[in-house]
Amino acid sequence: MPGQAGPWEPGRQVVLREVWRGRVWAALPATVVEDRPGQSVFFIPAGTRTKYAVDGTGRQLRLYTDRWELADHLTTRPVLSFSWPDRRHAVLGLWEAGWEFAGWYINVETPLRRTELGLDYVDHAIDVLVPPDRSTWTWKDEEELEEAVRRGIWSAEEAAAFRAEAERAARRLLAGEPPFDRDWASWRPDPAWGVPELPPGWDRVEPLG
Repeated sequence: MPGQAGPWEPGRQVVLREVWRGRVWAALPATVVEDRPGQSVFFIPAGTRTKYAVDGTGRQLRLYTDRWELADHLTTRPVLSFSWPDRRHAVLGLWEAGWEFAGWYINVETPLRRTELGLDYVDHAIDVLVPPDRSTWTWKDEEELEEAVRRGIWSAEEAAAFRAEAERAARRLLAGEPPFDRDWASWRPDPAWGVPELPPGWDRVEPLG
């Protein structure tokens, strides 16, 4: 996929990669909905072939470790992903089959790092679930973050910062701050986009710096 690392036109296919210690931990091909300096939006349709980390027996790995392999996975629901260059989280809009809106998912992570293929990030374990009416929010994967601290993946201070970021993100979402001041539940993708695929070189990670 030649060309500069953004801004990308709507409809372009990119890859969103979770990267740990210079290797791909997960890779999701996505279609660009919007890409501008202050905000990027990507769409991952149901039936998209992705990669995710597994151990030697094929069991999915939930926390970062030193050894892993990559396995194929097909997504089962449409996802709309919002991210911002100055925030340490992404917000995902989720639908069930038949385009029934299922609510929001806040993923705490590093700000996205642009590459020529797409965007890379490191996940921070803790997440937040928000129902479709945005009436409240609940934690997800608290135990995983606690286990990550016990294993030394993150420090207690880092974990506290991740939680604080999640709370700020939840307050923004519940308050309807832009871009969540409109009805995203009725959003639909351009039917011409099709299902994105992992591009050649998706597994090569560019060195930092």
